Amino acid sequence: MVFFLGILLFALLIGISIALHELGHLATAKMFGMKVTRYFIGFGPKIWSFRRGETEYGLKAIPAGGFCEITGMTALEDVRPEDRDRAFNRQKTWKRVVVLSAGSITHFILGFLILYVMAATMGMPNLRDTAQIADVAPCVQSTTAPECKPGDTSPAKQAGFQPGDEILAVGGTATATWQDVLKLTRDRFGPTEFRVQRGDQQLTLTADVARVDREFQRKDGSRYTKEVGAVGIIHQTKFEYTAFSAIGGATRYTGDMFANTWKGLLKFPEKIPAVVKAIGGGERDLETPVSVVGASRLGGEAVERGLWPFFWLMLAGLNFFVGVFNLLPLLPLDGGHIAVNLYERVRNWIRKLRGMPAGAPVNYLRLLPLTYFVIFVGGAVTLLTVTADIVNPIRLQ
Repeated sequence: MVFFLGILLFALLIGISIALHELGHLATAKMFGMKVTRYFIGFGPKIWSFRRGETEYGLKAIPAGGFCEITGMTALEDVRPEDRDRAFNRQKTWKRVVVLSAGSITHFILGFLILYVMAATMGMPNLRDTAQIADVAPCVQSTTAPECKPGDTSPAKQAGFQPGDEILAVGGTATATWQDVLKLTRDRFGPTEFRVQRGDQQLTLTADVARVDREFQRKDGSRYTKEVGAVGIIHQTKFEYTAFSAIGGATRYTGDMFANTWKGLLKFPEKIPAVVKAIGGGERDLETPVSVVGASRLGGEAVERGLWPFFWLMLAGLNFFVGVFNLLPLLPLDGGHIAVNLYERVRNWIRKLRGMPAGAPVNYLRLLPLTYFVIFVGGAVTLLTVTADIVNPIRLQ
């Protein structure tokens, strides 16, 4: 029951994000005096609507997006004489760009607010797996000796490690992540140099790496014991913030998510074959694209297991992805319309420098083949991901 409630909650929040996306277009268009005739969430048959002033607001049967209808979006649209001064295509270029980008900006604001509330209330997980130390253990524990004995002192404590230190290198080898630290330390024994960042200074600490027995798990679930090197440091898996410092924390996480979103978009085409393979019964790659169906399902699993940080991070990440994707310079995306408007502006500027009059508006009919191609590809990818999320969904480990 909790699983299905989690799915409904995540789907509802996605719907709210879409509604706010369209509200961004609506609010900025009205702010600039443009005429907005319709604001609807969903597509298909109308379920319910009401009219306030010159705008009709409502819901449609298929909850797969929404739209904000602004008079004169292109030069091909017939505009009544009394509405021409308020038509979208009669406005200055910068106003049109603001209106077109307002939906994506709304997603970015939503993503940042989600991250800020997370940071201020529950803390943020160490997504980058940075090698930062949360605490120094009093001794090095092992499978055979899980308790510290009186007088025991861990190598890290003897070496002078402190909470907050970030390990930059082990034995002269750089460590970008905590996993790098574990791998290098486990293969060591005896005195080893650790280069750490403490505040504004870098220090070199020498720890006498101990050999202890640790239990590990194989992929098939079986467990085994192995002797490894250890010094007694505890990983910083979560960062805590105050209401004020959460601003900086959320800003850093926003930057990381933008970078990851861009990397994901660049790798998107090469992941499609893996989706097709998963539909055929192959193992589902955790990095393959997911649809709204798959994301909602993962949201349900997160709620069922009480993994609220994962739930909110996924929702924030989805907002960043939709915002960035929507700005790609492809019709019918907002980014495609922005590209057309900027092209007209630059072209007319060049013509003015050459003493020529402004050129005619871009003929959208000539762009229809490309628009239909983008719609076809987008629809095919959506169908593939939805199918994969139904027959072979990604599950939380």
